[in-house]
Amino acid sequence: MDHTYSRFDTDLIALRSEVSTMADLVERQLLRAVDAVRGGDPALVARVLGDESEVNRRHLQTDLHCNTMIARLQPIAVDLREIIAVLHINNDLERIGDEAKKIAIRARNLQARTLPQGQLDRLHEMAIDVAEMLRESVRAFARRDSALAAEVAARDESVDSARDRLIAELVDEISHNEGLATVGVDLAFVAQSIERVGDHAKNIAEYVIRIVDGVDPRHRAVA
Repeated sequence: MDHTYSRFDTDLIALRSEVSTMADLVERQLLRAVDAVRGGDPALVARVLGDESEVNRRHLQTDLHCNTMIARLQPIAVDLREIIAVLHINNDLERIGDEAKKIAIRARNLQARTLPQGQLDRLHEMAIDVAEMLRESVRAFARRDSALAAEVAARDESVDSARDRLIAELVDEISHNEGLATVGVDLAFVAQSIERVGDHAKNIAEYVIRIVDGVDPRHRAVA
């Protein structure tokens, strides 16, 4: 088999670019969806939902690219780990797009309703945090920086805590105003979707650790 490093490196650079482009797209989806919840903007909802087809197209394109590289170039060791990691990262990015879509649909349901400002601010803060986690996890992937990846993964607990506090606040709001029950449920689902984006960012960071260090951080944590 005529396997040349230059050919493989060219494909690998293209793969990394595809991951970065996809991550930028789903991050924009997420932030626009949360802005749509806060501002009740139907145009933002339409943009988020309209981007779904592009996310799905890129997901399939990168998946095919990975499988083609494995079949054609038969990589081994760290090269194979990276391609397999990209397959997983690609799936996590597509799922972030799915969560953004869910938030956009909730935003459409919440249009023209009175929403508790304090909880909207908390949602915005959560979204900013997980968007940064996503950017940093992809930066760690691009730089092969397992230390940065570990920092990103460690931030997931604070996102979980923020979600729990927000839902507790919503429950308290509803207990004082039953008219907020439907709104509160929708906002709780938005918070859950944002938290799941944080989970996916953590997953990406853990794949970087596997590429660079050759260990599964989940197993290392158990040990």
